[in-house]
Amino acid sequence: MPENDALAFVYTTLPDEAAASAMARALIEARLAACCNILPPMRSVYRWGGAIENQRETAMLIKTRRDMVDRVIDAARPLHPYATPCFLTLGIEAANAPYLAWALAETAD
Repeated sequence: MPENDALAFVYTTLPDEAAASAMARALIEARLAACCNILPPMRSVYRWGGAIENQRETAMLIKTRRDMVDRVIDAARPLHPYATPCFLTLGIEAANAPYLAWALAETAD
């Protein structure tokens, strides 16, 4: 499986599917992402402002080129409704050649 560092996931959480869909569409239209996977609602438990929160959220995995991660986050940040959004970059160890070629073509400058 070629080019093990060519692609990366950017993981983020959003308050709902509508916010995730809007962000995904903007990133795809800008060719910053090849694909965005919007996952079903989940429950997030965390401390915020001194209180323990228990909220529904929607997770999204943004598939992009490793060298475009900063551009993806810069484009996603103003679309994100949270004051302190989560953007985590996860490396992709390997990708099958046809998928890799497609993803790279979809994110071409």
